[in-house]
Amino acid sequence: MRTRLLPLLIVLMAGVLLALGFPLAVSVAAAQQQKVVVDRIDDTARFASLAQFVTKRPTGARVRDKDERRATLQTELDYYHEVYGIRAGVFFRDGQPMAHSPGDWFLPPRGQEREAFEEALRSRGSHDPRQVWPWQRGRLVVASPVIRDGDVIAVVVTDSPTGHMRSKTLQGWLLIGAGESAAMLLAVGAALRLTGWVLRPVRVLDATTHDIATGRLKSRVAAAGGPPELRRLARSFNEMADNVQDVLEQQRAFVADASHQLRNPLSALLLRIELLALELPEGNEEIASVRTEGKRLAQVLDDLLGLALAEHADADLCLTDIGELAAERVGAWRPLAEQRGVRLTGECPATTGWADPVALSSALDAVIDNAVKFTPEGEEVRVEVSKSGTMTTVVITDGGPGLTEDELARIGDRFWRSNHHQNVKGSGLGLSISRALLAAGGGSIAYESHEPHGLRVTVGVPRSESASSA
Repeated sequence: MRTRLLPLLIVLMAGVLLALGFPLAVSVAAAQQQKVVVDRIDDTARFASLAQFVTKRPTGARVRDKDERRATLQTELDYYHEVYGIRAGVFFRDGQPMAHSPGDWFLPPRGQEREAFEEALRSRGSHDPRQVWPWQRGRLVVASPVIRDGDVIAVVVTDSPTGHMRSKTLQGWLLIGAGESAAMLLAVGAALRLTGWVLRPVRVLDATTHDIATGRLKSRVAAAGGPPELRRLARSFNEMADNVQDVLEQQRAFVADASHQLRNPLSALLLRIELLALELPEGNEEIASVRTEGKRLAQVLDDLLGLALAEHADADLCLTDIGELAAERVGAWRPLAEQRGVRLTGECPATTGWADPVALSSALDAVIDNAVKFTPEGEEVRVEVSKSGTMTTVVITDGGPGLTEDELARIGDRFWRSNHHQNVKGSGLGLSISRALLAAGGGSIAYESHEPHGLRVTVGVPRSESASSA
């Protein structure tokens, strides 16, 4: 869930920062250009004041005076170009130069300079030239009219390089980018903390749900931290878990009590059947059938009591040599297997794991019993102990008829038996008891088909104490 929530928050925060950063970057570029434009307007205004009384070559007594003013204007323009590298010129209405610097620069017939010149002839200065961006290598043209007696007699045009201005704009953008990057890092850190704070109760709830699903019914959620809604959810979950545990405890108590209470009258009934059998001819089929069903009922009651105890009792875990225990169970079942013509072999190297030896022995007995029971004469049942990740596994494979996919999904259910095996002795509770015994200690049991035929059962126990209590 965090992998879905965190990118969403990051994208939203990135969108907000971009929405703030883009106008700020445009504002910085506009401010830098406006600063240059204001400077150029001041410069053109000063040149316009010098050029105000300079006309085309005059006649009469003021020739020397006009030439001096033109010379002064030309000197100022030359000095301005030399110091700042800015081309500047004063041009009459027809485009002819009054004074200009450098000397080879003239007003072009078209282009940005001509547009600014035409605009100034209409008594409007270049207060808003086109924006020059850092990636553009353009120049900034500013023009101001020279007015005398209310008429525009000439135009001052400046053509400035924009390298310095674009560099300052780029520096401003880099500062904005650095600020946005720092803000983004802070936002990501805040998002990590926020999602961790929000989802921590969800992770705890998920882990506790898994614990309860795997049989650790005493697991509960600590209703602390996270939003109020999730704290209320944790409390409601704990109440539900308490109710479920109470119901299961009542069910187990009922099964245990019923099994225990039924055993005495059943034992008395079986005794009377045996006494009745003494009064009847030997080999009476009805008595034999009643005796068989009575013993089967006694076995079911014993298994029910064993299942109730297995689901209720806590596992007594200790570091156990799983290989030695499995080899012991193989040796115990080998005589029965040989009696039925089944080869029972084991490959059980010394391998440790955390398990309840009694519970694991009972589980292995149930699985090996089933394997020997359903394996035809001449086939093999094999028991192998190995390490697999964090688990120590005991794999029991047989050469029996196996089960279908639908049957594999139901194996281990209480009282369930395959339709093909209804005539085989058993109550259908052995594997359920095995699963309960293993789950109490953090173990597991899994079933799958074994090629070319048969069943493969994998019994696993944790290799470490921390894994068994997780």
